[in-house]
Amino acid sequence: MAIDPPYLAAFLIGLSGGAHCFGMCGGIVGALTLGLPATPGHPLRTRLPYLLAYNGGRIISYMIAGALAGGVGAWATHLLPVHRAQLGLQLLAGLFMILLGLYLAGWQTVLGRLERAGGVLWRRIEPLGRRWLPVRTPVQALGIGLVWGWLPCGLVYSVLVWAIGAGGAPEGALLLLSFGLGTLPALLAMGTAAAALAEFVRRPAVRRLTGSLVILFGIYEIVLAARMLIG
Repeated sequence: MAIDPPYLAAFLIGLSGGAHCFGMCGGIVGALTLGLPATPGHPLRTRLPYLLAYNGGRIISYMIAGALAGGVGAWATHLLPVHRAQLGLQLLAGLFMILLGLYLAGWQTVLGRLERAGGVLWRRIEPLGRRWLPVRTPVQALGIGLVWGWLPCGLVYSVLVWAIGAGGAPEGALLLLSFGLGTLPALLAMGTAAAALAEFVRRPAVRRLTGSLVILFGIYEIVLAARMLIG
């Protein structure tokens, strides 16, 4: 079965954003992993259920936010002519992808300001996560992950803008699911082999390559919107 290009692109954006994920969430994952109860046996086998629960909760929160964004976009198309609404949303998504690429590459910091603005909401949500500490079971880890998913993140905000034009709540949720699955390898690796991978993804060349790929996604979205306008 073929995968729709937007979902594949969202997955690749999550995958290529590993450097950003290390910067934003590395400290959280490291602290949570080090705080796990000490048990004999293989460290990876012991930690994996907790890491999967953390990240599962985080991705569920992404999907909820994506569904809300997709629902808002679908509602907006009922207020405006469909063609005009789709064109506007696609142009906005492309613009945010370009800003995201510039941000990941270290060439521009507009999305960093959005992250700081999102901190207002995070300060209200973050205390809820403390109720699950210290983590002793995967269920507690899932609860932490559900809160962690609302951490201010320019990468997530950009994909959420994209989700507004996805077509509806289910499509928005699927887009954020694809993105979340793309971030999974980097964040799982943080809990198992963080040091070596962190050093690699923080290299300027890797950051520039990551940012350039995301910029290409943004240009692609704008080209599609231009074709709609011409057509």
